[in-house]
Amino acid sequence: MGNCHNLSNQCLINKAEDENIDLVWHRYEKMLPLCGFGEKGICCRICMKGPCRIDPFGNGPQEGICGANADTIVARNLVRMIAAGTAAHSSHGKEIAKTLMQVGKKTSKSYAIKDSEKLRAIAKKMNISIEGKDIYQIAEQVAYESLKDYSRIEEEPCTWLSNSITPPRLEKLEGLGVALNNIESSVADIMSRTHLGTDADPINLLLAGMRCAIGDYTGMQISTNLSDVLFGTPEPVISEANLGVIKKDAVNIAVHGHNPLLSEIIVDVVDEMQQEARAAGATAGINIVGVCCTGNEVLLRRGIPMASNYLSQELTILTGALEAMVVDVQCIMPSLAKIASCYHTKLFTTMPEAKIPGADHFELHDENAVENARKIVKQSIEAYKRRDPNKILIPEEKSQIIAGFSTESITNLLSKIDSEKPLRPLIDNIVNGNIRGVVLFAGCNNVKITQDYNFVHMAKKLLENNILILATGCGAGAFAKNSLMNSEATNKYAGESLKAVLTMLGKEAGLDAPLPPIFHMGSCVDNSRAVDLAVNLANELNIDLYQLPVVASAPEVMSEKAIAIGTWAAGLGMPVHIGLMPPVGGSPLVAEVLTSGLKDIVDGYFIVEKDPLEAASKIIHVIEEKRAALNVTSTLEEEK
Repeated sequence: MGNCHNLSNQCLINKAEDENIDLVWHRYEKMLPLCGFGEKGICCRICMKGPCRIDPFGNGPQEGICGANADTIVARNLVRMIAAGTAAHSSHGKEIAKTLMQVGKKTSKSYAIKDSEKLRAIAKKMNISIEGKDIYQIAEQVAYESLKDYSRIEEEPCTWLSNSITPPRLEKLEGLGVALNNIESSVADIMSRTHLGTDADPINLLLAGMRCAIGDYTGMQISTNLSDVLFGTPEPVISEANLGVIKKDAVNIAVHGHNPLLSEIIVDVVDEMQQEARAAGATAGINIVGVCCTGNEVLLRRGIPMASNYLSQELTILTGALEAMVVDVQCIMPSLAKIASCYHTKLFTTMPEAKIPGADHFELHDENAVENARKIVKQSIEAYKRRDPNKILIPEEKSQIIAGFSTESITNLLSKIDSEKPLRPLIDNIVNGNIRGVVLFAGCNNVKITQDYNFVHMAKKLLENNILILATGCGAGAFAKNSLMNSEATNKYAGESLKAVLTMLGKEAGLDAPLPPIFHMGSCVDNSRAVDLAVNLANELNIDLYQLPVVASAPEVMSEKAIAIGTWAAGLGMPVHIGLMPPVGGSPLVAEVLTSGLKDIVDGYFIVEKDPLEAASKIIHVIEEKRAALNVTSTLEEEK
């Protein structure tokens, strides 16, 4: 098995070896064998008496120097990962809210409101009166109330938490004391209680981790919804994915990271500089391509093609035809600077908290965003003149995709069938079994797994069994690159009843072809869109989230953010499959709580299964269990 499931990428890995350039896969091989203590989560370096490590075989130390045992150490390490993930996602949301505040105060030079209808809907949801207020006053108040979720002193739950989940779920979280009032204090709480000599109770630590993860969810709600207000709510759009979207005759600029505040400005500026690129010899002008979740943001709203997801980000430079990579925050490999130095490629960092040695730094603040974006594009055009034709190798393969499935666009489509109760067609098809259930694929790629392999093989089996798939982040990137997000994929892989539903919806959408079997809902913060859809369904049926035949999966889980997402998904009542054991194997107690005990507390729990086909089988079984509990058709009855 190769490094990438998509074999078209292998030629660039071979090229790197010929040019003596190390990529992520080569560095991983050099790192083997990995630290077993680290993999099991039983290494503690919280203080300087150690580092301490627990012998997992029972022959050596069973306590650290301070007396912390494996359960305490594993729980502390895990919740610190959750805190890091929550900090990353919620900081993203805070920047968006601060930008909306500037727009509301009419002090922004670079941004505006693109979806005023959604802004009014959000205000209504937040119980903000809009009577007699103009759009700027509403924006300022929505931003102010959103920012209070980061700093509230009062004990009531965060606004973006309480107004976005079902009433029984909120009641359950409040009963457990994990319905947080303040996102940033939940992160600070984790760092405080995991300091030397504070919380040593693994269960208490895990509950604090759950509370912090709920903060991650709340920050995602803010990120997604306020980004839609500023940049537009996605509607279905046709585009392409894979490295074949890089053009030989264009100035190619990749936008990479997670924050749409940057990428939107770059895309705007490019439109006015196309002629300058052609004058430099690039007959196709300037070609913007996306990488990782910034790529997902501009794909959904602007139709910008997706070149790569996380693990193969280095390959975009190896094509020899990338003039610049412009990065913001999160999931950016520091290796990019070294690899770019082997080519004519410019690497630009743009955020004060995310600099990389060897990169050029242009900060994109509101007051200079457009000016600095023009400088970046201009330098990219200059780089094109230094391109070495002998180093160009662009894989030809690319896939057509249909992306842009926001909650609103799905509801609008369904309203063409039932304008009074738009969700009813979806509910009816779940109840009658045409759609057996729904799986949300999220998370990253991990170099320990052939890139995209688990995503693709699980999806094909689930679709065959008439299970609809939603996808975000690098999971969505995996499906996009591997031809699973177009009408042909529905005809090829979907079971007959799912295919019939998607064909009917495709006609309503005016496509004269089925909708894709996997709905691309956006970047990793846009997991909130899938929750919104699930909450709307649950409220319509007057049930809680955990009762729906819905499962989440991160089959190639890698980052701290993914740990935070998985934890809040379980907290909202969803079973969560992960394809790799997180660093908790050193504590049977913590592992048991996450995979079993958690179910008794919050209804959601983790399923750890490395084999993708076996994982799909387990998910199908869970969905059928939930169908049986709802007293709708279930194959469990046939098994009896």
